[in-house]
Amino acid sequence: MIASNASWIEKNAPSRESFCILALLSMLIGAPAFLMIRLLEPELLLPAFSILLFSDAAILAIVARINSENVTLWDIAGAFTVVGCAAAIFSEPDQVALFFEQPVAQPPDTPL
Repeated sequence: MIASNASWIEKNAPSRESFCILALLSMLIGAPAFLMIRLLEPELLLPAFSILLFSDAAILAIVARINSENVTLWDIAGAFTVVGCAAAIFSEPDQVALFFEQPVAQPPDTPL
């Protein structure tokens, strides 16, 4: 019984690769998100976070394409894309224009 548990632990032990992936994801999200929170105005955080998640999803998709047997990376890239879309949806067009420093022109009110 003990020998079977030992072989099960050896087969299912977390690998060094999973730790490296966790460290990569932490660096891809944590450091830029911290800098964005400290440096950007509050109304610019959602557009910037959306762009950050889209770029991280692209990086993970490239890594998953190279390492095709790892399905988890595809799942995480998809999750980043979905959260990036949600951040883009919740941000307003004026906030995105402020992020790219392009003034938004309001059309004049004309009666119908």
